[in-house]
Amino acid sequence: MSPIQKYAIGAGIAVLVSLFISKWVALAVVLLVVGGPVVGYLMLDPSQRERLKRSRRRGIGR
Repeated sequence: MSPIQKYAIGAGIAVLVSLFISKWVALAVVLLVVGGPVVGYLMLDPSQRERLKRSRRRGIGR
């Protein structure tokens, strides 16, 4: 199992647990899980974004 799959399973469990606590907490967890990587990507310079895209493309053809 890849690390990304482990993170996705952990995020799903966190959302399900927070749904039992409160809907507002679940919304906050979803915003953190989705918003964190998006904000991190948007903070990169254009050259860093291009390098990240190239590294992803290389990993696909393996």
